[in-house]
Amino acid sequence: MSKHNPTRADQLRRTLEEEIFTGRLKPGDRLDEQSLAQRFNVSRTPVREALRQLSASHLIEVRPRQGAVVAVITLPRLIEMFEIMAELEGMCARLAARRMTEAERHALQTIIAEADQFAEQVDLDAYYTNNRQFHDAIYNGSHNHVLEEMTRSLHNRTAPYRRHQLNRPGRIHESLAEHKKVVEAILAVDPEAAGKAMNRHVNVQGDVFADFLSTLPTGYLTS
Repeated sequence: MSKHNPTRADQLRRTLEEEIFTGRLKPGDRLDEQSLAQRFNVSRTPVREALRQLSASHLIEVRPRQGAVVAVITLPRLIEMFEIMAELEGMCARLAARRMTEAERHALQTIIAEADQFAEQVDLDAYYTNNRQFHDAIYNGSHNHVLEEMTRSLHNRTAPYRRHQLNRPGRIHESLAEHKKVVEAILAVDPEAAGKAMNRHVNVQGDVFADFLSTLPTGYLTS
């Protein structure tokens, strides 16, 4: 698998995501296209695309006469998104264990082998790209186009939060261990084990979720 080269819009989106998660950009702050273009020394086109991606993830919202502003996320909504995501991805893993072709299984093994290298280097950007390839491979391996479409849509909305989790010390290695359990079950053609392993991986709970919330700036979430 080749390493993904992010576009300028991708780079801007990641920068703005990080500023939202660290509190530099606070809920309600306005994001003006022209000001951002001047700040990053780019045209308004990549800025507009970056804002579109952030809007799709519900990190920002577009308000009448105000334009784009940083969204206020409610804790119940965030929990609900992860709960649904866990069920959808668990179903993908169960079907993938039954339906993946030999070529798809080999590709999955290649992805997990590359993940070892990125985790060892603690290369968050490369690992996150690999992480997306891992999940995409399992969505494809389900061979259920409706399920793929639904899962990808929600994945795009939860992606910034999932990426942010990797900033927690040790999380990248925990994530890799969880991925390996999913792959082991898929290669063993064990649908139930694959589904359960994926559900546990995605549905952050207990101490893991508490640790994730502790990394978010004050005021980022509301009840």
